Amino acid sequence: MKTFLIDGNSITVDSLWEMTHGQGQFKLADEAAKKVKASRDYIESRIKNGEIMYGVNTGFGAFSSVRISDDQIEQLQKNLIRSHSVGIGDPFTKVQSKAMMILRANTLARGHSGVRTEVVEKILEFLNQDVIPVIPQQGSVGASGDLAPLSHLALALIGEGEVWGGSYKNVKPLELKAKEGLSLINGCQVMTAVGLLALFEARDLLKIADIAGAASLEGLRGSRKPFDPLISAARPHAGEAPTARNLIKVMGESSEIANSHAVNDPRVQDAYSLRCMPAVHGAAKMALQYSIKVLETEANSSTDNPLVFAESGKILSCGNFHGMPVAHAMDFSSIAISSLASISHERISKFISTQMSELPPFLAPDGGLNSGHMIVQVASASLVSENKVLSHPASVDSMPTSAEKEDHVSMGSIAARKFSQIVKNAQNVLAMELLCSTQALDLILPLKPAAGVKVVYDEIRKKVPFAKEDRVFSKDINLILQMFFNRNLISRVEDRVGSLET
Repeated sequence: MKTFLIDGNSITVDSLWEMTHGQGQFKLADEAAKKVKASRDYIESRIKNGEIMYGVNTGFGAFSSVRISDDQIEQLQKNLIRSHSVGIGDPFTKVQSKAMMILRANTLARGHSGVRTEVVEKILEFLNQDVIPVIPQQGSVGASGDLAPLSHLALALIGEGEVWGGSYKNVKPLELKAKEGLSLINGCQVMTAVGLLALFEARDLLKIADIAGAASLEGLRGSRKPFDPLISAARPHAGEAPTARNLIKVMGESSEIANSHAVNDPRVQDAYSLRCMPAVHGAAKMALQYSIKVLETEANSSTDNPLVFAESGKILSCGNFHGMPVAHAMDFSSIAISSLASISHERISKFISTQMSELPPFLAPDGGLNSGHMIVQVASASLVSENKVLSHPASVDSMPTSAEKEDHVSMGSIAARKFSQIVKNAQNVLAMELLCSTQALDLILPLKPAAGVKVVYDEIRKKVPFAKEDRVFSKDINLILQMFFNRNLISRVEDRVGSLET
């Protein structure tokens, strides 16, 4: 079984996905353990000298000026966790909660929080025993990090919270010492965990959007001219040329379908949703590259308050827990993926219009008796409209909390949760597009598509047959979604045409 080393520095979007979806055991790296111990030794020396330190022997937030006696320090930490466990609503998924635990352990492993090594090891023990806290989704404003949801994580660690499956199995609760309760809840690990998992799926969507767009262009008998490399070179945004290359890879330079309208085509140029794919898909690629970089940086950062710098002899109060970098990235990603779903919807709309597709209305072979893909387009429209609402930035709002002590907040966990839903909606829209494009490819037989598009068609036809008459299309959409989730569609296409760029 694989060992996942937690060292404070090495979390990526890919490694977090593997840790949460694969099999393995978690272990604190030796070098990280030394840093954690040095940090704890230093803070204990300062406690022995009778110094007053925020969160160690004072109250929290607006109570920071209240001195706590030494014999009440451990009770202070328990009270903090209990009082801050005010999560609301449905829980995060077990996978999302597992990701939060991994990120919390990783930030503590950096050695700037002043906790004992036992705290990090207890989180890893819970992970190894598959004892995962149930964490409500609502209640965080992303100020001193994700205080309410992370408190539910900590509440399970001390044996007082709810866990998935209801059993603590072979783990013993953690006994909190000075500062350790605070160190478990200061930071942005909730929004970052939700965001990184959604970004992994969104990155796949970038490839799927190019695959679906290529299939739609063939099904709508569009032109390949807008993807000439000369065009991308004339506007060198980082995402444009890779998208054009992806599209040409999947479509090839030509096909029987393309050749059928290469001469005397009365259409001077295609609709924007076809010829502008390099610009729109490419812009989404750039947005996600930025967001992945921001969230990977956050995952490997020290976000406690105060931070302990034993090597410099300093304990510093700070604002590294503020979620604004993550909030901005999540809002940006939400806008980008909403746009990706929107342009996909426009291609669906072209398929059901006889004027635009020159195919039977609503892709129905026997229209009238059959409604065909009429409501597939309607359902897609509903998801795209929902995304418009969800992509309103959460980070533009701030509401003072804690008696004006925490007077500017990020709303980062709201941004991450919205982004996760937007990704789900976009996945469904792109599945609907592929349902329509493969139906169209059947309707223009015997003309055959390019090799890469033929791979897409064949893979979908293994599970979803041509619709000769009406049926429950939601089942077809779910079958295509499974090809996204197991990555079969991407892998089959890449086996045929080579790696696609994101």
